[in-house]
Amino acid sequence: MVKIIEMTSVSRREVVKLGGAGALALLSTTLLPSSAQADANRLTEAIKNLIGDKPTKNGKIKIALPQIAENGKSVPMGFEVESPMTDENYVKSVHVLADGNPRPDVASFHFTPLSGRAKANTRLRLAKTQNIVAVAEMNDGSVYMAKSPVTVTIGGCT
Repeated sequence: MVKIIEMTSVSRREVVKLGGAGALALLSTTLLPSSAQADANRLTEAIKNLIGDKPTKNGKIKIALPQIAENGKSVPMGFEVESPMTDENYVKSVHVLADGNPRPDVASFHFTPLSGRAKANTRLRLAKTQNIVAVAEMNDGSVYMAKSPVTVTIGGCT
């Protein structure tokens, strides 16, 4: 069976309409405010929801993350927090956040002195190139934060 397709001419008006719609679509994507600011605001809000207004300090947290992730669907990530893990001095929680994901809060890990070490390994699903942030809450109320960038070549969130 042969299917015959008839070609019809396109009017100049239709060409202008299509061109205008394409130009409008292109223009709207370049003129919209950058999502980077929205991502930073979402990250700040997520951290505030976790720890309140407590100030954060640098140090104590080591993040193990590849610099380049070929596929954002499964990015290996690990962390370790320097702590003696005694009844007097231990890590209560570590929260992992990704500033470029639609929902920045990725995972939370909870520890006790019986944990021995405040260390964990997991895999992350990342939408795009971004920073991974680890926030460690200590039993004395202090909070430590570390950040590590990862370049994602193929996004894992759809």
